[in-house]
Amino acid sequence: MFDRAKQILIAGFCINLCIGILFTWSVFKKALVINLGWTNSEASLPYTVAIITFSITLLLAGILQDKFGPKLVLITGTIFAGLGLIASGYVTNSTQLIFTFGILAGGGIGFSYACLSPAAMKWFHPSKRGLVNGLITAGFGLAGVYLAPLITSLIASYGINYSFNILGVALLCIATPLAFTITNPSENYVPVSSASAVKKTEKEVIIPQTEMCWTSMLKTSQFYNLWIMYLCASSTGLMIIGNITSIAAIQADMTDAAHLVVILALFNTSGRVLAGMLCDKIGGLKTLSLSFVLSITNMLLFPHYSTHISLIIGMAIAGLCYGTLPAVFPSLTAGFYGLKNYGTNYGVVYTAWGVSGFIGPVIAASAVDTTGNYQLAYFYSTIIMAIAFVFSLFTKNPKKQSQTEPNVMQTRTKKATA
Repeated sequence: MFDRAKQILIAGFCINLCIGILFTWSVFKKALVINLGWTNSEASLPYTVAIITFSITLLLAGILQDKFGPKLVLITGTIFAGLGLIASGYVTNSTQLIFTFGILAGGGIGFSYACLSPAAMKWFHPSKRGLVNGLITAGFGLAGVYLAPLITSLIASYGINYSFNILGVALLCIATPLAFTITNPSENYVPVSSASAVKKTEKEVIIPQTEMCWTSMLKTSQFYNLWIMYLCASSTGLMIIGNITSIAAIQADMTDAAHLVVILALFNTSGRVLAGMLCDKIGGLKTLSLSFVLSITNMLLFPHYSTHISLIIGMAIAGLCYGTLPAVFPSLTAGFYGLKNYGTNYGVVYTAWGVSGFIGPVIAASAVDTTGNYQLAYFYSTIIMAIAFVFSLFTKNPKKQSQTEPNVMQTRTKKATA
């Protein structure tokens, strides 16, 4: 069974490597503007719509996969994503690309992404949820590292239209077959911790698992705490991600900062794995608190990053902090409200990310339009992250119960044999 669990984990990672194409849009945008003469607004709209569609369909897919299982929803998602990319190769204007990439591909990516972490977590012991989420989502973050140069090469060789076609066919050929392998374990499957397998006689601390539906989740204060923390942290992360090259040009007079995108992607990926491991060791809320403190410090220092080296450091820290979010928040959602309705529950929590997609860019645009630089954006982001940090300190597990008796299992055994 453990081998099957590893297969699910690897397949999920590889699927995310394919659908992570969503965050390489800057490469497409550049080609649309330079090669086809589109305006920046026309070239940005398909991506904006894709982000919105991604958030909405992730919630819908969460509901469907809770009801029907992940395989069918995931297969549907990869097919729509592939077909959306292929269709994007035949468009002639922004309106058509909004539909093919923004709605078809964006929706397909949302459907696919929604199924991977829930399925993987059910195959592993709760003590490994953070690491599992970190590894699964690492594929999504790592995609930009290889896809950005690949897409650049394809566009240079075949043009943007054929590049969309090639990428769509590749996604269908790789991700869809892998989607057939993603399933939930049987109802009687019980994942075993490696530690408990080695030391069966050790004291067991039993934490009852509370299963909540989304309506019950909305009645808990912890949900709103999670939502606000996710909103604040992702707003800051997306503000930096969406303005990397502009920040480099203004603060360090760098005309070519494309390599910073790769650096950010690498540390974003590393942050997901490291935060997942740390989450398993010290808990999700403590991991978030550490990340928020690091992010606050980074935002305070960002106005002073005026050299190439200092910008690399700043981007690396921003990537690590942003990578913490997709690793920790799924684990907290599952830990607080259970796995039975996890797809729906996390879909509701994830709406915070969708809203942050508006807040981050607005903060940056307002700062630049008003002052000509990003210092005001850093100031606002510092305040936002301070709010997130306060919420991380006062959020408690709604169902956490500790068993302090030293011989819980022995007591149960005696009662059973009495």
